[in-house]
Amino acid sequence: MKKKSGFAFACLCLVAPLVLAQARTPETPTPAKPATVAGLSEDKAAQASASVSSLDGELFYQVLVGELTAQEGEAAAGFALLLDAARKTGDAQLYQRASDIALQARSGDAALQAATAWKQALPASREANRYVLQILVALNRVADTVEPLKTEIRMVPDAERLAMLAAIPRIYVRASDRKLAASVVETALADYLTPTASASAAWTTVGRMRLAADDQPGAFEAAQRGQAADPRAEGPVVVALELFDPKRPEAEALVRNYLAGGQSPSTALPEIRMAYARVLLDAQRYAEATAQLQIVTQEKSDYPEGWLVLGSLQLQDNQLEAAQASLERYVALAAQAPQIERNPGLAQAYLLLSQLAEKRKDYAAAESWLVKIENAADLVQAQIRRASILARQGKMEEGRSLIRTLPERTDEEARLKLNAEVGLLREFKQYRQARELLAQALVKTPEDTDLLYEQSMVAEKLGLADEMERLLRQVIQLKPDHHHAYNALGYSLADRNVRLSEARDLIRKAIEFAPADPFIKDSLGWVEFRLGNSLEAAQIFEAAFKAKPDAEIAAHYGEVLWSLGQRDRALAIWKEGQLINADNETLLETLKRFKVTP
Repeated sequence: MKKKSGFAFACLCLVAPLVLAQARTPETPTPAKPATVAGLSEDKAAQASASVSSLDGELFYQVLVGELTAQEGEAAAGFALLLDAARKTGDAQLYQRASDIALQARSGDAALQAATAWKQALPASREANRYVLQILVALNRVADTVEPLKTEIRMVPDAERLAMLAAIPRIYVRASDRKLAASVVETALADYLTPTASASAAWTTVGRMRLAADDQPGAFEAAQRGQAADPRAEGPVVVALELFDPKRPEAEALVRNYLAGGQSPSTALPEIRMAYARVLLDAQRYAEATAQLQIVTQEKSDYPEGWLVLGSLQLQDNQLEAAQASLERYVALAAQAPQIERNPGLAQAYLLLSQLAEKRKDYAAAESWLVKIENAADLVQAQIRRASILARQGKMEEGRSLIRTLPERTDEEARLKLNAEVGLLREFKQYRQARELLAQALVKTPEDTDLLYEQSMVAEKLGLADEMERLLRQVIQLKPDHHHAYNALGYSLADRNVRLSEARDLIRKAIEFAPADPFIKDSLGWVEFRLGNSLEAAQIFEAAFKAKPDAEIAAHYGEVLWSLGQRDRALAIWKEGQLINADNETLLETLKRFKVTP
């Protein structure tokens, strides 16, 4: 016989006292309470004693040998011994142990055999049914899971049913046939999709399964039905947010129905508004995202995340006072949480506050925020921020050196350093050095579309129009859906007032990929203006400026208004642009050209 492992011997020491207790003769007195074994509490010892109470000496040693055999690497033999003992005793723990041994040995069929026998022996056991369900999914026998899933839903206590319904998509997350899985779940949920207290949750689950199966129309239908069942439910709204797309406005309408139709701002979950704000930001609908964030912070003033994202947007729009207040409010709220629960956004807030102080040329304050950052993962960003502070103080080489000393253990870290140094050089108009740095990087990865695009932007700043166009066309060839490249090339042609028809085609192509991008709309307005369509251009600029108040958009919008004779309005737009960013090159050039001071 093989030498028993230390673990096996420990098992023997643990359970032997229990067996000996069961092997006493009827005349032998037994303790009034179960003995505590190997550090187990009295309750745990009682459970363990009860689990072997039906075992005679022979069966006990069968179980013991089964365990030892499995531990010695003979899983099949150990499994057979334990499953036989389980069948003889009807003991749930033995069935479970047999199933676990088979699973650990990666024998799915054997595990299913044990779990099925367990379920047949103990039909009221939820645990047995759950094992059958999960093993069937693991074996990719999804079609066979209808009945086990129905049973699981039926057996769950009423108070836990909604949570159980929400957990169903996780059960099928590894199913290879997602459409079949969605169909199976829908079949199992048939009784809950009709008007019941669970209908909205059930339809939400169906929607999530359809989303996983890439059935977006079906997912939206499920979200609609879920909201119809309960207009106050959040689940259907979460599905709708996953479907958010300019080409599917009905999904956004469902979200708005939740937020406005019977839901006051104070009763709508702030998480829903935050999620909506984020998808609006992804769609570059900045003004609408800001409006949602303002509602969150007004109605739920102790909700930290709302203040962080709002402050970030305000800083981006150069609203320095408002951004300072929002970010400091976030820091105060985050500081109230226990240290172990501190929001990881705290480092981001410190970085933003440092950037804000830097904009005000208060470099001491900027550094004071950076020294608060303790998380090693964020220290790199802190160093990059310090490099910018040095550059603003006329110490560009020191700033670049600080970036170059950052670790470069992975390709990702190397790219981060490159982007930081190029960004620093571009920010301070050191375009030739930026071009040289990018050229060196492109020698190693000549088809890197991100680097090619960055190089094209630097070439444009250096007045190298032919090089910029060549690089952008190379980006488009390598990545045909790169909307920034279409937009940049189209805008460049329009700005130089050449090949305007081609410029419009390029910009319209960009809009196909990013229909809500206000900067692409700005480019379209500019090319329409160059083509002589001033009224149409004015409408385009108005929508773009409303979606994203930006100094460059203000420069173009004001010029079109001026050309239409609306000079007072043009001056007002230019003045607004100055408030947003008085240093914007396009705005400064426009004001100089028209010899005006708004």
